[in-house]
Amino acid sequence: MATKAPTKRNWTIMVYLAGDNNLDSAGMVDIKEMKTVGTTDQIAVLVQLDRAGANMQTVRYCLKKGTSLAKDAVQSLGETNMGDPKVLEDFVTWGATTYPADHYLLVLWNHGAGWDDANLYEGDVFSGAAPPVSRKAEPVVTRGAAPGAKAIPLAQARAGIRRTRRALFSTTVQAAVKERGIAFDDQAQDFLDNIELKKVMTAIKKKLTRKIDILGMDACLMSMAEVFYQMRDVADYSVGSEETEPGDGWPYDRILKALAAKPAMTPEELSKTIVTQYLASYKATENVTQSAVKLARLKPLATAIDGLAKALKGTLADAASRTALINARAQVQEYSRPYDDYCDLIDLCDLLVKGVANPAVKTACAAVKDAAAAAIVATGYKGPAVDNSRGISIYFPKRKLSPLYKTLDFTKKRAWDEFLKAYLAGLGR
Repeated sequence: MATKAPTKRNWTIMVYLAGDNNLDSAGMVDIKEMKTVGTTDQIAVLVQLDRAGANMQTVRYCLKKGTSLAKDAVQSLGETNMGDPKVLEDFVTWGATTYPADHYLLVLWNHGAGWDDANLYEGDVFSGAAPPVSRKAEPVVTRGAAPGAKAIPLAQARAGIRRTRRALFSTTVQAAVKERGIAFDDQAQDFLDNIELKKVMTAIKKKLTRKIDILGMDACLMSMAEVFYQMRDVADYSVGSEETEPGDGWPYDRILKALAAKPAMTPEELSKTIVTQYLASYKATENVTQSAVKLARLKPLATAIDGLAKALKGTLADAASRTALINARAQVQEYSRPYDDYCDLIDLCDLLVKGVANPAVKTACAAVKDAAAAAIVATGYKGPAVDNSRGISIYFPKRKLSPLYKTLDFTKKRAWDEFLKAYLAGLGR
């Protein structure tokens, strides 16, 4: 007897929920949100969950409305390392094969730190941290916290890695930098870095013989030119935040409700919906950002940024232009204070156009803004601290250039890192 082919849906949502860290309780809140809609005839909602604590089973779920979470379990994988690219590859391959669909949304759920691939486990950042407390008033399950550890407000939890970054780098030279970006697993002391993420997404594309439609980053600081460029060939769209995300992250109930009402949404429509619903779920004062980009348009943007880098580098010998550039950097929209190495790209161009008299810089800024406008399909913010956010940030350190920056695709054939090196050297003098 022939095996019946799986039902093909409009969308399969795959959430890679790396909760083996101090965001464990936030993950359980988000799963409850997902279950308010759950899997339907048109939408499959899948989660791979690794909870905090030793000897915890990693479980795959097909979430449904009105059932217990235990009944939604499809597979138990034992203890896994969610920072291992192979684990992510296996999840996505399983999800797409078992629950085929016209479109796929893959969400990487965890801490995030943009492009900056430094190994935070060298500094013992998360170990012993109590779970965060949600503003949604959900009960918090304390798992894996050190006795007497002080609970972290959920609004700060995902941002915590950047606040502790200086403690990491002020230790000793032996705290050697390693690649790091997203999906932290405390038991394995591992994470996915941007280089690994590109490799695993490329492998997934080869296995599925197609790109993922939307790569979602439910994590901090991932809406960066460098990160998007790294993913330019492996997904059609990407959604993420320029600023640190509150621990509550994406409002999965709102997003899935909107998709269930219109399951025939195109990838661009769903990308825009995620941005709209994310912003709607937060108060006007909560300082949140979210944006969606069409990744095929990142190459023209990178080319325009390359032109800007060359124009800016050419002005550094001119005292007036150099002063105007320093002033622009001092005023530009920044993120993850006080470790403010990321700034909004379009806001930077606006300030440069106003302050730098050099015609080549003005022309280059106009080209960057045009290319960014073509790439960004939706963007928004809430809160006075992020009110100059326009959708894509870029690395622009004030003090020191990370040696890891040159390992990214973005810097291999582009001059932005060369401009930064010359600019920072000038400040040193």
